[in-house]
Amino acid sequence: MSDDQWLELSTLVEPEAVESVSAAFAEYGQGVAIEQAVESSRDGDIVHLPADAPVLVKTYLPLADAELEMRKQRLQTAVWALGKLRQVGELQVRTLRESDWENAWKEHFFVHRVGERTVIVPSWREYSPGHDDVVLLLDPGMAFGTGLHPTTRLCLRAVEELVTPGMRVLDVGAGSGVLSIAAARLGATRVVAVELDPVAARVCRENVQRNDVADIVEVRAGTLGDDAPLDADLVLANITIATLLELHPRLASHLAPGGVAVLSGVLAERADELLAALHAAGWQHLRTDQEQDWVALHVRR
Repeated sequence: MSDDQWLELSTLVEPEAVESVSAAFAEYGQGVAIEQAVESSRDGDIVHLPADAPVLVKTYLPLADAELEMRKQRLQTAVWALGKLRQVGELQVRTLRESDWENAWKEHFFVHRVGERTVIVPSWREYSPGHDDVVLLLDPGMAFGTGLHPTTRLCLRAVEELVTPGMRVLDVGAGSGVLSIAAARLGATRVVAVELDPVAARVCRENVQRNDVADIVEVRAGTLGDDAPLDADLVLANITIATLLELHPRLASHLAPGGVAVLSGVLAERADELLAALHAAGWQHLRTDQEQDWVALHVRR
């Protein structure tokens, strides 16, 4: 059996179910891909994600995994259970090679601008940057981070606004590395990118090398753990609300006095739940940014 063969497991869900399905896929699968209907201008500068359109959520399992059947069964059970609460379709399964997946992405991933200066450029496409453009060369591989999802766009805009020369940045749930690379490009002198999924961590390292910021961005595979405090001026955490509720005390321990954390991956309808937990733990709410049904909370200790 080839090492690059995978099972792709997917389900079509209503937008309100994306977070819960993604959390189950992240727990039992290997990476999470979220595909939404995207309406954009010809040059990709204007991107609109219809709020009420069904969303395709995917995860992958390597065929060589000794626990393949167990993980597959748990995913089937999770999708069945969530389907009793929300509009969640049956789990679809197909076999593919990693190269097939990567080539499929390349057909539909174009140059697009986020914020005022940041331009995400697929590594296989040509782009002539403007005078003030901050270009991020990206190949998402199987890390699934293209920068198109509202939560990533919210974080990229925050990075563009908040990062100043000499900053130290912590990026938790780094995925393809898009936020870490943007921070380095915008003047951060040290960035620590933490990514739990080993495939995503590998892709993150490749993208860091591709953008010539390996001397700034350190990629750590695994959890944040109880490492020595990083004294980060800016913490970025584009992850699930369940993880944020569990992890925010640890994020606080890595934040320098006066530093800011941008917490995203949160549906607007659950923002108050997270804010209540943060207030109880001594966090100060600075502001909330929103795109479609998703928010990014700016907070400090």
